[in-house]
Amino acid sequence: MLDARKITALAAALIVAQTIVRAWLVIRGDFYGDDLLLIAQASSHDGLGWSFFGQSHDGHLMPGAYLVVVVSTYIAPLQWWLPAATLVVGQVLASLAVWRAIRIIAPNARGGALAALAFYLFVPMTVTSFVWWAAGLNTLPFQAALAWVVGSTVVLVRDEPTGPRRTRLVVGAVAAFVVGLLFFEKSLVILPVALVVALLAVRHDRRVGSLLTAVFSRAKELWAAMGVVFVAWAVLFFTTSTTDDGERSASQMAELVWRSVNNAIVPSFAGGPWVWELWPPAPPMGLAPVWMIVVGWLVIAALVVTTVRARRGAAIVWVFAAVYAVGVQIPVMWLRSSENTALELAQTLRYLPDTALVFALAFALIAAAPVPGGSHAAKAEPDRRLSIAGAAGCGLLVLSAMVGTSSFSQSWSEGPTGDYLTNARQAMKDNAGRVMFDQAVPIEVLHPVTYPNNQISRIFGRLHDRPDFGGYTDRLVVLAPDGRAVPGAVTRSRTIAPSRGTCRNPGIAGPQRLRLDGPLFNIQWTIQLSYCANIGGDVEVGLEGGQPLRITVEPGLHAVYLQVSGQGDRLRIRPVTPGLRLHTGEGRVGLPVIADLAP
Repeated sequence: MLDARKITALAAALIVAQTIVRAWLVIRGDFYGDDLLLIAQASSHDGLGWSFFGQSHDGHLMPGAYLVVVVSTYIAPLQWWLPAATLVVGQVLASLAVWRAIRIIAPNARGGALAALAFYLFVPMTVTSFVWWAAGLNTLPFQAALAWVVGSTVVLVRDEPTGPRRTRLVVGAVAAFVVGLLFFEKSLVILPVALVVALLAVRHDRRVGSLLTAVFSRAKELWAAMGVVFVAWAVLFFTTSTTDDGERSASQMAELVWRSVNNAIVPSFAGGPWVWELWPPAPPMGLAPVWMIVVGWLVIAALVVTTVRARRGAAIVWVFAAVYAVGVQIPVMWLRSSENTALELAQTLRYLPDTALVFALAFALIAAAPVPGGSHAAKAEPDRRLSIAGAAGCGLLVLSAMVGTSSFSQSWSEGPTGDYLTNARQAMKDNAGRVMFDQAVPIEVLHPVTYPNNQISRIFGRLHDRPDFGGYTDRLVVLAPDGRAVPGAVTRSRTIAPSRGTCRNPGIAGPQRLRLDGPLFNIQWTIQLSYCANIGGDVEVGLEGGQPLRITVEPGLHAVYLQVSGQGDRLRIRPVTPGLRLHTGEGRVGLPVIADLAP
């Protein structure tokens, strides 16, 4: 028979096991997608006031997450160990908070409490958002705050504590609520979830007259404080958040929600999905086969039937969990519902960690409920056969979940970002002190729609050993798609005619307009010029409609590469230094590419 000490020891063992698995996941992982976007924003922003911390990231208000990114980027720029550590620590805190909530809700439950904890700790619904730093910064504080507030609320409503303990519970819950909101505006759902769990937790208490009156009156300070925070943060969110104003589709939203339920939540009850595919720059998508979806539905049906028969009021708890699981998907999928959104988005499981947590709370509520005869579950002798079957089922679920987690980890580790960053960091170090042109990272690393945050000057801007990113250089080096530094060249979109004169008698002593063999349209162009100068000094070079760039030339015969914006069919060049005379040979106007690819 399990006593309280053994249950605590087993719960600790489960959390340690989960921590080991999660540490293994982040060791095999690296930065991905939006991680680099956040790093680029932290590296390039002029100031660290509210304009930075309060900016909308893909519709999210997350100043706390931005603070963690800034600290990490300043301490260890583009080093994965620190973000990985924040993920593991965040998960441990969330798991401990979940166990606290479960024990508060079901203090006398044994195997049921452990099963609820194991479900939360290991199902794949909580994995995919964990390993992705940008997502984990949102969801882990949210999960910890949700569990902590729910636990404290149940204590206040059920036990009616007084004095300093009551004050600590109220202050701690409100603080947790605020912390959750600082990292993820979805933490607004903590208030209604805490209210519903509190109602369900005391609904069988014979001392309670009016259930709503008791719940509100016993925790009135908490509801008042959280209500003020809720309204204030909701107003702040809706006045600062920006989302794409593209067309939405109710039918597309419904399909996405159904795909999330049928192909993501349901297979998780069977420990799946077992198969994951990575389509960079998107995260891995779980591909649960039909048989696993069917098994998931059967497991849910068996759990519902068994618990409804075994525990009084279990049906309403299942309704609560189901409403949450579907309801929280609706706003997310509505914002993602457009003709350009693939239904596979719902199979990434990245929007579901809080759903797994709510199901764990539901299992705890069911475990704490009285048996149909009226006696409380704590006083009823457990059915040994049912206990053995439950333990076996829970063990199978965990084993299956480990298969799915291992498969996900393999898919996640195949992403191109880690190898690209390793090569690019070395390239930055090898070219420290030189000048490189800015360029975009490959689409597989970060999508072009994130411009200008997909530029290497922003992503690698906080590295200590790196080149300067400027407008001209005497040695063109570019990053290959794998991140290695390779010699660059300029494509021949247009040819620049040589200037008058020779190196012995340079013809450019004042403003000149060098003819191109065709017109240019107005974008940023890269120019390759060979020149000879009688002395060193400064020269201005530009195109029509653009700002001229001042460059420094050296005496003698040299080559220079520069980037300017503009249009037209003439290149303007003007010596600035008195006495400086130039002669330029045939040049090119085009785009920077790997030298081997230049025509």
